[in-house]
Amino acid sequence: MAKPAGPTSHDVVDMVRRALGEQRVGHLGTLDPFAEGLLVVVVGRATRLATFAAGWTKAYEGVIRLGVTTDTDDATGAVLKTETVDVTAQQLGAALAQFRGGYEQRPPAYSAVKIAGERAYRRARRGEVVEPAARRVEIETLELVDYTAPDAAFRATVGGGTYLRSLARDVGAALGCGGHLVTLRRTAVGPLRLAEAVAPDAVAAADLRDAAVLVAHLPRREVTADERDAVVHGRPIARDPVRDARDPVALFAGAELLAVAEVEGEMLKPRVVVTDA
Repeated sequence: MAKPAGPTSHDVVDMVRRALGEQRVGHLGTLDPFAEGLLVVVVGRATRLATFAAGWTKAYEGVIRLGVTTDTDDATGAVLKTETVDVTAQQLGAALAQFRGGYEQRPPAYSAVKIAGERAYRRARRGEVVEPAARRVEIETLELVDYTAPDAAFRATVGGGTYLRSLARDVGAALGCGGHLVTLRRTAVGPLRLAEAVAPDAVAAADLRDAAVLVAHLPRREVTADERDAVVHGRPIARDPVRDARDPVALFAGAELLAVAEVEGEMLKPRVVVTDA
């Protein structure tokens, strides 16, 4: 879906449910309400394959505003501190370079990360001091597109679990002036591109992609007619020690995705079946 700024990711999921008359709808990674761009929505049995695409990288374009720190790390929050911005393009470029490759990132206080079993944003809304634990995130690319102080336009490709709001905050901290994210646009998720997306209020069944795209990166195994019957009923099939050297394995009958299986001794055990018998 081509999500506009404003609605939540859950709002978009609800729009798709209504448009397609299907309750089984999810997505491959939240976009904050202020953000826009590609929200990959999974429908029907494809929701069971979402976990296999969890590691896909995501590409973004955005703008960091230096000199202002907010409690949400974006433009929707309350201003906590304002600093003078005396940063050159060279200094900004050097700061961005510090984060390429990855670093230990602390998620925003207003995020869905759980602390003692409760979402961080719920604690923050009650006025509690919230400091989610830092975790390793991967920053594959991070480049400066334009700098007209105090705004720095950038492009980034990041691994799963990376918060661009936190990245903006941390870049500002590295420069000693603070910063927050003012705009964000997701342009790609794995092999999927924003240019191919449709608006949530215009989606139709004909717009749905084959669920096989979610497992295209996995090892592929073609099954025989007898094996197909076993797979669609959740029964294991014999493992080929050469072709099925690692799991999970996507099981196909021609162009039809049947299931995703995992290695279990000398067998391949269907873990997720996505086709009818």
